[in-house]
Amino acid sequence: MLSAFKRRHAPLYLRHLLRSRIFSTGISDKSDPIRSDPPPIRIAHTSSAGRGVFATRAITAGDTIHSAKPLVTHPSLSRLHEVCYYCLRRKKGEDGVDTGGYYFCSNSCRENSIAFHEVENRGDWSMLNEYCRSRGLKYPLMVKRLACMVLGGAVSSDCLDILQPTSLHFEMLLEMEDEYKLLRSSFKKANIADDAMAFLSKEWYINVLARLRVNAFRIELACGSYEDLLASAVALVGDDAAVGNAVYIVSSFYNHDCDPNAHIVWVDSADAKMKALRHIEEGEELRICYIDASMDVEARQKILLEGFGFHCNCLRCLLVKSKMTQTVSCQQHAFSSFVARRRRKAR
Repeated sequence: MLSAFKRRHAPLYLRHLLRSRIFSTGISDKSDPIRSDPPPIRIAHTSSAGRGVFATRAITAGDTIHSAKPLVTHPSLSRLHEVCYYCLRRKKGEDGVDTGGYYFCSNSCRENSIAFHEVENRGDWSMLNEYCRSRGLKYPLMVKRLACMVLGGAVSSDCLDILQPTSLHFEMLLEMEDEYKLLRSSFKKANIADDAMAFLSKEWYINVLARLRVNAFRIELACGSYEDLLASAVALVGDDAAVGNAVYIVSSFYNHDCDPNAHIVWVDSADAKMKALRHIEEGEELRICYIDASMDVEARQKILLEGFGFHCNCLRCLLVKSKMTQTVSCQQHAFSSFVARRRRKAR
């Protein structure tokens, strides 16, 4: 949790989030009672990875550390009419509310989406959707939704500034310029006033996208029925198991480890649950794995560097690197010994 001083001096949107239900209390999986104490975490600076999340008390393996509601979500383009346009819950039969051609699983989700959905309904997003679909892009869609939320008064334009951005190479910046022009022109065609769009500068677009690239989560829901399992299997074959993407505030402060002590779970919607994978001591940093932990060390290092911009120096990676170094050293020593023996025999 943030200190009282940081709470008072935090940006307005963060103070609002801290007062709201950004996360719930811890929950024990044994009986699922809601505890009266706050989530057993605090956000603090680490020695090597910026800010991180630390346990304020011992946490038992299997416990739900806290739950988290996303600040911004967007369905995958291939799932636009198969999941709730707000919470990403899978559509079941004919239940739900259909608004503007999109599915909402409940009146609550429809009402919560009004701030951005009314703005969205004023525009034609077919060109942006096709642009993203043809290039396999997802983050410009989240920027579009965030911009609609700002225009609708749901959030402030700096609501993601607290999150760590990634570095962007020149090719990315060129691509982003095209995306930005397409987004802004779509708003202008929707007759959004220039003064209302004053925040929507190229710099704002790039700053938001730089944060979404490393902080947005790919949402893959747990399968609750045979039909869900079958649909998930079909999606995996088509390499599109995700129902969408979402960004959270607190969950974005969790640092990476290839041998994590916590992980994030989505049961039936984008509402996330952070679970303990093993016993966690008070004061221990909570870490999740950003990628598939079953990959070998070279693959993990490559994906983390290219996708997240850092070299992983977790204990698991360091041990493997150490063993590889020792193996190379032993091989070099064995080769040197072999060469020396051959030279002695040659004399």
